[in-house]
Amino acid sequence: MKIICIGRNYVEHARELGNDLPEEPIFFMKPDSSLLRNNDPFYIPDWTKDLHHEIELVIKINRIGKNIEKRFAHRYYDDIGLGIDFTARDVQEQLRKKGLPWEKAKAFDSSAVISTNFLSKSIFPDDESIQFKLNINGKPVQEGDSGLMIFGFDEIIAHVSKYVTLKIGDLIYTGTPAGVGPVQIGDRLEGYLENKKLLDFEVK
Repeated sequence: MKIICIGRNYVEHARELGNDLPEEPIFFMKPDSSLLRNNDPFYIPDWTKDLHHEIELVIKINRIGKNIEKRFAHRYYDDIGLGIDFTARDVQEQLRKKGLPWEKAKAFDSSAVISTNFLSKSIFPDDESIQFKLNINGKPVQEGDSGLMIFGFDEIIAHVSKYVTLKIGDLIYTGTPAGVGPVQIGDRLEGYLENKKLLDFEVK
């Protein structure tokens, strides 16, 4: 099982971090040890002083595929969930300045929070208008709409499958909207897909 993450997939998020807009999907991977399931608490690593939340829609691959055409990509997922791509922003900036890979900042243990429940895509009348949000301590900090993604689900699947064979159970984190920011010990994070709460856990 692979965890594939899409970067810079919302215009305002790319701008808030001072990044150029991509011409094609940017993707990186996390190991399975990065998954944090069952709303278990997240423990901030002691090697970062600036740990950021990034709420994302997650699609779960349901069949094996390679070089998938965009027009057929919708056949390769049935379910949509929520995830958080935790990012050690201070470490990421150090690595970027040196032109080094981001794995230490992105792929560490428990950095990929995943919702226990996924929702069937059939319940959404339009996959280009799926609403989601993240609250911290009861206050909204990120609000997203799949219609604002630079690259939609089908385009992401088609692009990634040119380079990497997709397999059953693979997870694709589809990018985060604007509003990323730090979390602190004691914070309670709640993630909503439309009006359904799929994430609810504490930071320790």
